[in-house]
Amino acid sequence: MTHPPNAGSGTIRRHHTEPAVVLRLLDALLIAGTLPALFFLMQPGNGPPWTDAFSLAAVGAVGLFFFFAEMNGLYRSWRGVPLMEECARVCLAWMGVMFGLLLIAYATKSSEVYSRRAVLTWFFVAPTLVCGGRIAAAMALRHLRSRGRNMRAIGIIGRGPAAELLIRRIEDAPWLGMRIVGIYDDREVPGAGPAAGSVEDLVALARVSGVDHVFVTLPTHDTDGIQRCIAAFADTTSSLYIVPDAFVAELFQAGWVNLHGVPVVGVFESPFEGASGWLKRAEDVIVGSMILLVVAVPMLIVALGVKLTSPGPVLFRQRRYGLDGREILVWKFRSMSVVEDGGQITQATKNDARVTRFGAFLRRTSLDELPQFFNVLGGSMSIVGPRPHAVMHNEQFRKVIHAYMQRHKVKPGITGLAQVNGWRGETDTTEKMQRRVDHDLEYIRTWSVWLDLKIIALTIVRGFTGKNAY
Repeated sequence: MTHPPNAGSGTIRRHHTEPAVVLRLLDALLIAGTLPALFFLMQPGNGPPWTDAFSLAAVGAVGLFFFFAEMNGLYRSWRGVPLMEECARVCLAWMGVMFGLLLIAYATKSSEVYSRRAVLTWFFVAPTLVCGGRIAAAMALRHLRSRGRNMRAIGIIGRGPAAELLIRRIEDAPWLGMRIVGIYDDREVPGAGPAAGSVEDLVALARVSGVDHVFVTLPTHDTDGIQRCIAAFADTTSSLYIVPDAFVAELFQAGWVNLHGVPVVGVFESPFEGASGWLKRAEDVIVGSMILLVVAVPMLIVALGVKLTSPGPVLFRQRRYGLDGREILVWKFRSMSVVEDGGQITQATKNDARVTRFGAFLRRTSLDELPQFFNVLGGSMSIVGPRPHAVMHNEQFRKVIHAYMQRHKVKPGITGLAQVNGWRGETDTTEKMQRRVDHDLEYIRTWSVWLDLKIIALTIVRGFTGKNAY
């Protein structure tokens, strides 16, 4: 499995910034140029004249797009990122542009100066063109790679499960533009295929022909071998990566953090530090307000139904754990004949006698959770996040489930990754709660605005009801 690297193959190395610069220029041209083109096409000479307000809108859109694009990693290396995900990031960034421009127009009371027809068309056409530009660029790169251009030479050190997984992923994705030059190992590995040579052979190859990336897949406990690889490739220009085994992959969930020049590994941390926290809060306020406008009338109908079908309050508040494990009060429509909030709270079970007839309908459809949108606007909850559990249930499961309390590194949510994957309702066993917590921790590790929007969409499609909701 050896393929000699071609130093003249036109490889784009990691420190080269030309592709990102070209993409930025292309995106700016498409975004800023589409508005005047649409303006003059849609009202040739018989509409309001082009003014500085339109120019400011075009320039502002470019600036906002760059801001949201950087937050979504849109200008990082394309290698390893599926094209559909790239287009999804474009649309997500453009949604931020749209909301930003609407907010500015509302605050400055200048919306009437714009041609609504041209601007609304622009909102749809611009992201389509930007995605089209990226698709065209990807097709061009694929054509180059099919001719052996724009490739990166990859060397792998170590033979084992991690190496096999890495090889499969590279071979299954030729669009990555990676060519494996060989698998190198100093060890005798029973049952493994033959190595192309020793680590020193790969070092010599890197010095002569140029190996772009070297992936070390040695077992984590082989610290001496890993250190020798680091020392050997320090005298080359190859980028060196350590591929973790299963234990380290779980340990290094959160990646690296720079603490005043000292690199440290963040094992458990919140994804909502800095700008991400502001973006998450903006998402909650904007989307939450829009949803409340839609559900205002249904909430009034539900409130009336609760009042007419059983005695007691329409709403009640229950203590739950929120961000950083602090207690919060969560609003719900009353669905039971009792209002429990103490040291002993029994989860609702199938055919629970405490659940009213109308309350059973509310719980099956999750309509009893609608008042929690007021918690979202108040800042104690998010639309998407780990579901809040009663305080006594938290104290029960934190003792038996590893990293249970890490779900409180973020605000609790009305819906979440666990819920749209079927893990909602009664958690009568530790195994069920473990699966829910696993999804919650995965959400925290992989959070993005795109993931939030996906979960919201899945909640609308399939998340309101379920066989475990009672």
